[in-house]
Amino acid sequence: MKKILLFFVSFFLLIFSFVAICIFLTEKTDLFGLKDYTIAASFSETDGKMTMTWDRYPYPCFYKVDTYTKTTGLVPDTEEYHYIKSEYTFSDTYDVPTTAIPTYYKVTAYGIFGKLSSEEPVLANPNYTNPVRPIPIYRYTDDNPASVIPYLVWHSVPDGVLYELEILSGPPDAENTTALSKTNHLTSTQQVFTNGIQFDLRPYLGYKTLYWRVRALNLRKEPIGVFSTAEPIVIDQRKAIPQKPLLNNFDVMPGFSQPVYPVYHWIPMFGAIRYEVELMSQPPVEENNTQPTPNRAWSKIVNDAFSCYDEYPRYYAGKYYWRVRAIDVQGNTIGVYSDTDSFEVPANTGRPHAAVFGDSITHGGGAVSFSPSSMEYSYTTYLDFPAINIGRSGDTSTTSLERFDRDVLPIKPVNLIILTGSNSLRSPAISAETVIEDLEGIYLKCIQNDIRPILLTLPPVNPTNIMLAFHTPTDPNWYIKMQQINKYIKTKPYYIDLEPYFYDSSHTIMDTSLANDGLHPDIVGKKIMAEVINNHRNVFKE
Repeated sequence: MKKILLFFVSFFLLIFSFVAICIFLTEKTDLFGLKDYTIAASFSETDGKMTMTWDRYPYPCFYKVDTYTKTTGLVPDTEEYHYIKSEYTFSDTYDVPTTAIPTYYKVTAYGIFGKLSSEEPVLANPNYTNPVRPIPIYRYTDDNPASVIPYLVWHSVPDGVLYELEILSGPPDAENTTALSKTNHLTSTQQVFTNGIQFDLRPYLGYKTLYWRVRALNLRKEPIGVFSTAEPIVIDQRKAIPQKPLLNNFDVMPGFSQPVYPVYHWIPMFGAIRYEVELMSQPPVEENNTQPTPNRAWSKIVNDAFSCYDEYPRYYAGKYYWRVRAIDVQGNTIGVYSDTDSFEVPANTGRPHAAVFGDSITHGGGAVSFSPSSMEYSYTTYLDFPAINIGRSGDTSTTSLERFDRDVLPIKPVNLIILTGSNSLRSPAISAETVIEDLEGIYLKCIQNDIRPILLTLPPVNPTNIMLAFHTPTDPNWYIKMQQINKYIKTKPYYIDLEPYFYDSSHTIMDTSLANDGLHPDIVGKKIMAEVINNHRNVFKE
């Protein structure tokens, strides 16, 4: 019996070795010309979900899909593409993240013994073409009709501060324009500050057909690109009207994670002006109900139409659940609660390599209307290494120092990237000496706790744009204060100089193209921050 078993094992190993050698030689000698095979892909989108499909390789293999964003080209010694993530699949399809910025993909074929393909073309997400236009997510057809007050939702336009929505009784005069239609125009509104709105169509039900389209505007209400292609709206008056806020998770960057101070984001309900967000450690007992969850961890009422900033840090590991309801003046739910969303805070088995600390520039957000939940406006998205975001909107240098022990020490990163003081520049009541004392306090706390402090110089601001966005004046001496603060920062052993990259052509104020509101860098500005930091990895402790 042992001889038979030994013979069988030997025979199996011999066959296995022979097959393995054949596969190895096939792949390494490129017997079938596989390296000359180019992967061509196509994209399709349904209800906001995009799928990339390619022709299967003429050989058994699996595929690696790499996701990239483009760098700015404004920082020397930076590669053209910034790597985001990789995923593997045996399928010839891949669900593309519906990101709010252009993303690019490389598909590489692998066999048992390594890479099969040679040159992988860069495949661009087709939602970002020229001219720029919003892409509708919800389409209302005969098979999927709208209610009389439907949600109209589209992919957000990078740096779009607000949108103009137009309702028409027929196709527009022309497509790919920035002008409202002259013949079929019914109504329009510019009071849309996120990538969706629940719109009342009841006044227009007498028209045989209805169309809608939308365009993005900047802070000065100048068009960014053109109107979206006009979409017909098929209405079924018997269909139930949506009675809950719609969570805005349509355009999410790959690897999305909430900052330590989370921000919750939704598309507002028609007629609602107040909302309440609740946070839970467990899913609610009942979905889409009208009553708050018993023993919920936290809640907050906001008058904001589409976002809520959590005032407490959420750094304890675990899964968090949240939902939002519209409420009336008596505190009763309008309709029902939204669906429940969740985010997870991973457990740190050791000290994290890096964290970022500071005010709203660090916390994230930009283009006035985008909150830190929109990760394309966070510079951590474009870093070459993971970093925990301990930013908090509204911080001055003093409040950053005051919360250091509470927010930084529980995480205790090896490296702490520090950028705070921009809000202090704006205030005539806060001197440069105060900011320097605060930064020195943060610096010493880092040294005392074996954290390497990496200070970023303050970028310039643009007082005119700050006034336009926030209706508040800026200290006339902001520039002198900034120079004094940055001079101090440059005395430290570990610092990175951001200031030179953000001036306009006069070299006196923040370039409008980098920050709509004159204070918070937008997408290109956040990319610049990350690219400069990536080029100074030598100041980090490994």
